[in-house]
Amino acid sequence: MNGMYLLAAEGAEEQNPLIPEPYDIFWSAVCLLVIGIAFYKYVIPRLTTVLDERSEKIEGGLKKAEVAQAEAQATLQAYQEQLSEARLEAARIREEARTQGQQILAQLRAEAQAEADRIVAAGHTQLEAQRQQIVTELRSELGATAVDLAEKIIGQSVSDQAKQAASIDQFLAELDARSGIGVGR
Repeated sequence: MNGMYLLAAEGAEEQNPLIPEPYDIFWSAVCLLVIGIAFYKYVIPRLTTVLDERSEKIEGGLKKAEVAQAEAQATLQAYQEQLSEARLEAARIREEARTQGQQILAQLRAEAQAEADRIVAAGHTQLEAQRQQIVTELRSELGATAVDLAEKIIGQSVSDQAKQAASIDQFLAELDARSGIGVGR
């Protein structure tokens, strides 16, 4: 048995398990070369195409994003300008409404004053008419009373209308002259 170990030991010295046989290296190189050529001819162009398409999509997406951002910025600026114009317009409308309100208020005050003046004038006219009516009624009653008194004093009847009216007018004229009461005062 010892001999067997010796033969195995001798064969082991000749063959290193880490170094492959030359035919293995040759066929491995051929396989690697065939796989490399196939990889270089079919896989790399397809991979390059896919990567180029992806790059173009990314660049296109970035350009679209830049364009969209520029549009959004322009839209924001336009919106801010419109908002500013709307604020100015609102301020102008408020000022105009305030001015119109003051004009309307002044007009209403003037109309109210004119109406008050008209009412006061109508009141004065009405008072004057009532005063005239009262003076006329008082003259009539005073004339009738004066005729009654005259009949009692004289003892005879003053039945003549013309004489009665003349007597009443004369009496009232004397009364007006004494007391200062007149029809137009």
